[in-house]
Amino acid sequence: MRPKMILFGDSITEDSFGDGGWGASLAHHFSRSLDVILRGYSGYNTRWVLKVIEKVCNGESPIGMTVFFGANDASLPDRTSAFQHVPLHEYKQNLQSIVSFIKRKWPTALILLITPPPIDEDGRIRHPFGDNPSGLSERTNEAAGAYAKACVEVADECGVIGVDLWTKMQQYPNWEKSCLSDGLHLTPTGNKIVYEEVIKKLTKEGVTVETLSADLPLLSQIDPCDPLKAFQN
Repeated sequence: MRPKMILFGDSITEDSFGDGGWGASLAHHFSRSLDVILRGYSGYNTRWVLKVIEKVCNGESPIGMTVFFGANDASLPDRTSAFQHVPLHEYKQNLQSIVSFIKRKWPTALILLITPPPIDEDGRIRHPFGDNPSGLSERTNEAAGAYAKACVEVADECGVIGVDLWTKMQQYPNWEKSCLSDGLHLTPTGNKIVYEEVIKKLTKEGVTVETLSADLPLLSQIDPCDPLKAFQN
């Protein structure tokens, strides 16, 4: 029947089917030609992903897969989300392993590596995860940028598609508040940026509504004078 696309990531992916979410927008865009499947796991880092990837990557090959991790890996090791922290060198190795696994499992699938978004530290202080007696942000934009750079490097080294969300989002005016709801997670504007960047990359690879076939006759293809004719083949 329809090809599928898997969205694999942390809370920014898990939330992507909410109102204005980038995953929901993708599903709507490809509503008659591609099934968009959500595999988002709030709080996960790449170390944890490697423990569960065999359970996530099963079944027939998707046409494409987004891999969107790094925001949790980039948590600082001496602050309140230290249990999610993964050192930068390990994060890069883990991403390489994730990509290698997907390539072995599904050699024809397009892989889109999405960098972590930028961080609004003021927003994180105002919306901490759990108790935060230090009053300091558990993430910094500088750290997120280092992980984003590593993600782009892995995409280049592995020959897959890179989406540099960290850089792209900071090109928008007042991105800290307009794109991020709590310094980390996305507003509708932030979601729109992710959606547009993913669509842009897919289009470049020839994955469009026009190149994908609808699995059943479209209304425009049904003859009002002989409707059942469209279902004979």
